[in-house]
Amino acid sequence: MIRCLIIDDEPFARQEVAYLLEKHPDFNVLGQCGNAIEALQQINQQKPDLIFVDIQMPRISGMELIAMLNPEQMPRIVFITAFDEYAVKAFDNNAFDYLLKPIDENRFNQTLDKVRSNMAPQSITHILPSQLTHLPCYTGNKLKVIATADVEFIVSDMGGIHVHSSKGFSHTQLTLKALEEKTPLFRCHKQYLLSPNAISEIEITDTGAEVTTHSGTHVPVSRRYLKELKQLLGFQ
Repeated sequence: MIRCLIIDDEPFARQEVAYLLEKHPDFNVLGQCGNAIEALQQINQQKPDLIFVDIQMPRISGMELIAMLNPEQMPRIVFITAFDEYAVKAFDNNAFDYLLKPIDENRFNQTLDKVRSNMAPQSITHILPSQLTHLPCYTGNKLKVIATADVEFIVSDMGGIHVHSSKGFSHTQLTLKALEEKTPLFRCHKQYLLSPNAISEIEITDTGAEVTTHSGTHVPVSRRYLKELKQLLGFQ
């Protein structure tokens, strides 16, 4: 049984894929997601074998969503896109699985046959964005999209990954490692990532330093990362 998730901001498009999959009993639809935040939560929780993902979703695109996933747990991906000559040419040249809207059932069935024959995830890092412009976050039952430029710092503790921004306090399911690699934030402590633009003041301490952000929050800098911080700010 191939466990799959359908991700598209258009309800009709999701329903179309689900309807076509109903004709193939070896595919099990775990759920449908209308945006990247919901999708990220479902992928992390259910770990599907296969995802159908629309590229042109608002706020956080399908490509940005995939860039947020753990490469070691990447599912097989079938892209869904409205006709775009450049995108289709890129997919054809790299042998990626893709479906054009409106979906042709014969092409859909061919794609499923290809997936059945090889479930190994494809290498797609070279077409993914290297930097995330928005982060998928949540506060309680509310889902949020936070611009990376608005983030002051991010901290990890037993309660999860917490994002502190000009919009307030929220959480994210992205790991500190992924956030360090795909945002302008830099590591200042084993538990903290800090935005250089958020620094208002730095006080040197016995254990390293303490940064005061523009919002007045204090962020620790361990001795291990102090030299890097000084270099980043132009101090020797």
